[in-house]
Amino acid sequence: MIVFPHAKINIGLNVISKRADGYHNILSCFMPVGWKDALEILPSEEDRFSSSGLKIPGESSSNLCLKALALLREDHKVPPVQIHLHKVIPMGAGLGGGSSDAAFTIRALNEIFHLNLSFEEMLGYASKIGSDCAFFIQDEAVIAKERGNIFEKTNIPVKNFHLAIINPGIHVDTAQAYSSLTPQQPEVDINEALRLPVGKWKEYIVNDFESSVFKAFPAIASIKSSLYDKGAVYASMSGSGSSVYGIFAEKPDLTAIFPSHYHFWEQKI
Repeated sequence: MIVFPHAKINIGLNVISKRADGYHNILSCFMPVGWKDALEILPSEEDRFSSSGLKIPGESSSNLCLKALALLREDHKVPPVQIHLHKVIPMGAGLGGGSSDAAFTIRALNEIFHLNLSFEEMLGYASKIGSDCAFFIQDEAVIAKERGNIFEKTNIPVKNFHLAIINPGIHVDTAQAYSSLTPQQPEVDINEALRLPVGKWKEYIVNDFESSVFKAFPAIASIKSSLYDKGAVYASMSGSGSSVYGIFAEKPDLTAIFPSHYHFWEQKI
């Protein structure tokens, strides 16, 4: 079976409070986007994992796809499998690529081996892997709460807009990013702000990580400014960075303004 784990962007990201378990309570809109990896899982005589595309740092044994496999095996008989991951979504980019790979592993194994897991059961397994992993069990925009694993469906008025995502390949340490901000309640509830025309979002919808990350990495701040200069109606960093996206009413021409080594994705929403 071949599946295509997709990325996501954060429309707004408010860090509300520090939790007793060490995580943070957040409030954000998670929106799926078309930037995708390719994941092939086949029955095999023994477990094997391989990858291609973008180089994945660290030992392959620590890959989240294998962690998802091990989690399912704690409760279910899952035969040996061969997993190949073709990596296209940049890593450590605020796009959730690794979490998506893990969630799609759960979804694929459930289907291949007829595990009969319910939607809620798959959410539970995914939540054990990472805070935003459970989002990728579904394929629709949601308001994410608590650790980013409690969801409320939402409709966002972006039909027929164009989306551009720029990743400069800068590594932003997530733990450091969290330590540099002070949790607080947002001034405007994101549910109310998302009902406004997209051109009004920049007045009310913010990513709390931007102030500290932009200070530490001016090149990331420059991407956001460039997207607005090119006509974006809304632009923001996704997650704790380093990817920045712009939403445009008309298809923009951005190829000339960003260095060739930047990762770039564009789609009609």
